[in-house]
Amino acid sequence: MKLGIVGSGKIVKEFLPSLVTLPDIEVRGICGTPRSIDKVRQMCFQYQLPCAVKEFEELLALGIDTVYIAVPNFLHYSYCDRALKSGLNVIVEKPIASNRKETNTLAELAKKNKLFLYEAVTTTYLSSFRKIQEWLPQIGTIKIVLCNYSQYSSRYDAFRQGEIMPVFDSEKSGGALMDLNLYNLHFAVGLFGMPNDVQYFANVERGIDTSGILTMQYPGFQAVCIAAKDCESEPCYMIQGTGGYIKANRPSNQIGAVTIHRNDGTEKTFENLEWKNRMVPEFKTFIEKIRLGDLEHCYSKLDESIAVSEIQTKARLQAGIVFPVDRFEGQDRL
Repeated sequence: MKLGIVGSGKIVKEFLPSLVTLPDIEVRGICGTPRSIDKVRQMCFQYQLPCAVKEFEELLALGIDTVYIAVPNFLHYSYCDRALKSGLNVIVEKPIASNRKETNTLAELAKKNKLFLYEAVTTTYLSSFRKIQEWLPQIGTIKIVLCNYSQYSSRYDAFRQGEIMPVFDSEKSGGALMDLNLYNLHFAVGLFGMPNDVQYFANVERGIDTSGILTMQYPGFQAVCIAAKDCESEPCYMIQGTGGYIKANRPSNQIGAVTIHRNDGTEKTFENLEWKNRMVPEFKTFIEKIRLGDLEHCYSKLDESIAVSEIQTKARLQAGIVFPVDRFEGQDRL
């Protein structure tokens, strides 16, 4: 894989040290902005990457075959669209796009051109998640699912004082549902598929959800996804069935140790100690599947991303949270 990176924010800084050590990948350059180019040059120097550029077209000229897009949410669609139309495979940070229409449009474009389009969301690539899938039949008929990812945002105090940053900006596709609750949704959809119905009860400040409770009705059971950026709690992940329960001790972007407790009192715990960086398993999968040309796997994961985007759009509009793309051409991009 010959990879180009768009963006130089927190997520890129977090993962780059691990990314450059992975086999079968060559990072050819990072694209920043005129404002961030000095930071980009420093990152390229630190990790011995050949090029720091300011324009997307310059990145394309480096002979890349895949682009990793890590820019603010509201820019995901435009960069994905440009990359796919340039014949590139795309790995885009979550959320894949701002609403269901954008997500569907990108998916159709990728499939039409037989290109890879992966949403970089760690949850379903973790070995702890696969262990939960393996254990599910052992806890009987599912009745209740609870996911709670609540983390007081380092930007929330500034937001309360009137400083609007992208994560709390409806104009830039922010909010708790598009951030922390997205991991919860991938957790639920990855295990159980699309629900029959959803309801979102949000705490809304200045037009954006700073926290909220999303309920999902499945045949025979209920799921609750809670996310907060305005208050804190320990993570709580519980799948309850007629024969026992499964719990996890870390947020849904990490999962961590998982424990199965059966009604007969027996208990077993599994903990993934393979990788320190939570993003390594997903990128190892992306590299392998793109190398093998396994579009079937990619489009199966893309269907999950489409389902999550559908849920988010419906839930968000229920709460009266409207993004600029929702208003575009009489809601044609909904």
